[in-house]
Amino acid sequence: MRHSEAMTSIARLRPEGLVRSPAFSHVAVVPPGATTIYVGGQNAVTADGTLVGEGDVAAQSVRALQNATTALAAAGATLRDVVQWTVLFVEGADLAAAYGAIAGELASDEPALVTSAMVAGLAVPGALVEIAAVAAVVR
Repeated sequence: MRHSEAMTSIARLRPEGLVRSPAFSHVAVVPPGATTIYVGGQNAVTADGTLVGEGDVAAQSVRALQNATTALAAAGATLRDVVQWTVLFVEGADLAAAYGAIAGELASDEPALVTSAMVAGLAVPGALVEIAAVAAVVR
């Protein structure tokens, strides 16, 4: 992609020389005029704040992603519009179980960028995962 080319969609790149993964891209380029949407960290809670799946990182990952999907929809976006995911896990969480539970929802030929980190704890007592996103909608 050259800078002089007119962009009409988000370009997700996996450059030669960097690890190739079906789970994430390395670079995303958002065209001018796109609407940027920021979704704050979502935990596995219901609308009344009740934690779902206590002690079960897979169940919590599913609910946190559902909450992120709801937040995106409120701004007119979908999972396919996500440019960057940030996923925080409490230390000791089973990452394979967590990602395995949501991989089908995130699967794409051009996956979003992903940043993950292990943390000592999250603000919601008992929460094992928190998912935030940056999306862009090209209209």
